[in-house]
Amino acid sequence: MKKIRTTLLITFLALNAGNMTINAQQKKVSATTKKSMNNNPFLKKSPLQYQAPEFDKIKDEHFKPAFEQGLKEQLANIDKIVNNKAVPTFENTVLALENSGETLGRATILFYNLTSSNTNDQLQKLEEEYAAIFASHSDKINLNEKLYKRLKAVKTDKLDAESKRLTEFYLTNFEIAGANLSAENKEKLKEINQQLATLATQFSNKLLEARKKGAVLISDVKELDGLSADEIAAAATDAEQAGQKGKYLLALQNTTQQPLLQNLKNRATREKLFKASWTRAEKGDENDTRETVEKLAKLRLQKAQLFGKKNFAEWSLQDQMAKTPEAAMGLLAQLAKPAVETANREAKEIQEVIDAQKGGFKVEPWDWNFYSEQVRKAKYDLDENEIKPYFEVTTVLEKGVFYAAEQFYGITFKERKDLPVYHPDVVAYEVFDRDGKSLALYYLDFYTRSNKSGGAWMNNFVPQSHLLGQKPVIVNVFNYQKPAPGKPSLISYDDVETMFHEFGHTLHGLFADQKYASISGANTPRDFVEFPSQINEHFALEPEILKNYALHYQTKQPMPQTLIDKIKKASNFNQGYATTELVAAATLDMNWHTVTSDSQLIPVLDFEKQALSKYGLLVPQVPPRYHTPYFAHIWGGGYSAGYYAYLWSETLDSDAWEWIKANGGIKRENGDRFRKYILSVGNSVDLNKAFEEFTGHKADIKPLLRSRGFIK
Repeated sequence: MKKIRTTLLITFLALNAGNMTINAQQKKVSATTKKSMNNNPFLKKSPLQYQAPEFDKIKDEHFKPAFEQGLKEQLANIDKIVNNKAVPTFENTVLALENSGETLGRATILFYNLTSSNTNDQLQKLEEEYAAIFASHSDKINLNEKLYKRLKAVKTDKLDAESKRLTEFYLTNFEIAGANLSAENKEKLKEINQQLATLATQFSNKLLEARKKGAVLISDVKELDGLSADEIAAAATDAEQAGQKGKYLLALQNTTQQPLLQNLKNRATREKLFKASWTRAEKGDENDTRETVEKLAKLRLQKAQLFGKKNFAEWSLQDQMAKTPEAAMGLLAQLAKPAVETANREAKEIQEVIDAQKGGFKVEPWDWNFYSEQVRKAKYDLDENEIKPYFEVTTVLEKGVFYAAEQFYGITFKERKDLPVYHPDVVAYEVFDRDGKSLALYYLDFYTRSNKSGGAWMNNFVPQSHLLGQKPVIVNVFNYQKPAPGKPSLISYDDVETMFHEFGHTLHGLFADQKYASISGANTPRDFVEFPSQINEHFALEPEILKNYALHYQTKQPMPQTLIDKIKKASNFNQGYATTELVAAATLDMNWHTVTSDSQLIPVLDFEKQALSKYGLLVPQVPPRYHTPYFAHIWGGGYSAGYYAYLWSETLDSDAWEWIKANGGIKRENGDRFRKYILSVGNSVDLNKAFEEFTGHKADIKPLLRSRGFIK
């Protein structure tokens, strides 16, 4: 049942706005823009607690003038640094760079949160308009030769550890960004970066529209046999909102498989829904992403070659824990063979059920979830519909996720209805530390919308920084199906794990304890950032936690022990499928980004088939978790050559969880230790060393193989 979550961390522009250019036209502020600057909430710090966003005052028209003003201000900040006649020091160079772009940071961090969670035509157009502008601005800073020389000249021998780390962080980032390139290659890089930024934004906008238009419209309710009354009512509501009253709309989620496939009895409906998901972005219309994907892959290769690298992955992984694409692929290879072998055994079991029922067909991807649920029920007498009544969304949050955090870390929560929010579905809480002092603000956005990107994620509205006197303001965004009015929001156990997972990212942000925002909290390498979130999933099944939140939404009675036992016994069920679809997606990502010549970039669908076949992952019944045309993580979400990170992080997670269980389990002493060595260090220390300090040894893959049931 365990699956890796979709977590999109918006890091570009968000924490250190110092990454974005301005052209001559932008320097000229129109009369309209000047008018818009009046009372613009981005031009000053929010007066709300911890600078929480003033969502009741923020309007779409505030963004563009704030961008223009912020871009100008930051370039002025940079000019002041590079033209400083004094000897370069940490204070007049590194710290000045860290503090640059305050206005731009406030505006962009909110902008990219909203374009992911609550976008509209105006914001999408603005996002496309500014993609190249921001990329150019980033280059204007990162490729500034005078600024780079000043950074290199800063003496670090007398700096405190975190200040030295920040200096090294900037130097590394500047060099990865191209500060060492020749003047000619810098100009080429600027052009490539602008094109990449524009294409990535276009991809995201195309995909959002493709997902929306890919929803399956059903006229006859009989075709929805197997769905609950609440699910049918929600589909009817979605159809009515889409102007199709009297019909039923099955909206797509971002993954290949769709949750409703598990219960739909009508095979034709299942096939229709699966194929709508699989082909959403390859229909030859304006939302077809394949041409955009091919352009992105080609440009990324060109970018890597400017740096003298063989491929994009080699360039991208320099500052990650894996370091090289070979190391990343090595991990995937260790998982691929046992995963596929297990998936084939699972497929055989499913086929036996189909044959026993005289189905007369071979199992297809759209059949897998429906029949695997039957296999699970037969093996473990476990029915997902029997579980859901015990998982009401707010109860899971407050009596599960919050309770676990209170037991392990000592933190508590209080709902805040006085804080403005960006959508009526959003709720807010204040978080209090173990000593009772206020620690942070936390927002949640539970339900799917047509204007929200798929998946689930964590972002900062305000990043933690002692230097700036900022406490964290964090949001978790989900895509749970919104219930019909007056009905409870009941979620699956898989959704429960998603909530625990995303809150693990939140804990990473809540416990941040850095001076500098750029290396604070979840601002870590991709292949470490999923570690805190994945380890938090384990709490969902811990007996003392589960019995506290698994309460029947009507009777309020706890889940019977017999049902709990079934869930635990089934915890490794379908792991062959789950691991294969994940390894397949990660392998696809790495293959797209390890091409070494344009000649290897054949048409998208052919490339995908060839890559999966090469690594033994072309399993007809088990498609990759993300098909290339809608693989948002790698084409629009910052995980290019980085999707392997989920499995790399899970290696750390499985190993660390074994340590916790062997040392007393959920007790405050262990929580304090995990907070000290992992959650509170951000990117201010060597993270391999941090892991070793927590567990006492280097990470080992065997606990991961054990957790997925591949070895004893």
